[in-house]
Amino acid sequence: MTETFHETLIRLWSLDRDVVAIAWLSLRVSLTAVGIGLALGVPLGALVAVARFPGRDALVALLNAFMGLPPVIVGLVLYLVLSRSGPLGSFGLLFTPGAMIAAQAVLATPLVAALSRQVVADAEAHLGEQLRSLRLSAPRRAMVLIFDARFSLVTTALAAFGRAISEIGAVLVVGGNIDGHTRTMTTAISLETQKGDLSLALALGIVLMGLVVAVNAVAAFLRSHAARAYG
Repeated sequence: MTETFHETLIRLWSLDRDVVAIAWLSLRVSLTAVGIGLALGVPLGALVAVARFPGRDALVALLNAFMGLPPVIVGLVLYLVLSRSGPLGSFGLLFTPGAMIAAQAVLATPLVAALSRQVVADAEAHLGEQLRSLRLSAPRRAMVLIFDARFSLVTTALAAFGRAISEIGAVLVVGGNIDGHTRTMTTAISLETQKGDLSLALALGIVLMGLVVAVNAVAAFLRSHAARAYG
């Protein structure tokens, strides 16, 4: 055990090439997926929060249910869609970082939408009557409330990032865990543990935790700084 920890420290201290490459791919894939999730989920959640239409309650329930989408099911569906016999097979996305981004985006979007809906609904409780008195359309009210609740939505972004960066099931199915191409920190940790290379698995685990803590710390700092700047 002592030898394993020693090897782990050496890998971290020397910035082992495998560790750096896997960490960079994981970060790039997850941040891109979260960006897509925010671009789609925040407007959707805000619009559902302010609009009134038939079936709205069912849509809210569906968004809440999709927060817990099983990753392996998402991976399986995307595998069928992106495989050669699937409708998008001609694009050649299967077993590429693009497929992994798509899988994480599918998982992140409903989470972002559901959390954004609640944040915007809370903001509407304070400003909704004023905005309606201005006779603004639902999309306009949604945009105003998104801006008003922008600092609170940082937590939504962090939740989406946490789900994306720690995902293993879907990215393993559509990415294939190919060395040097689609191997992320989570899939590599699982593989290296099974192979018995505990030093690499531990090094990747430490890097993964470090990235999550660092992203959360940066987001908290920016949120605090922006909140003070805008009063």
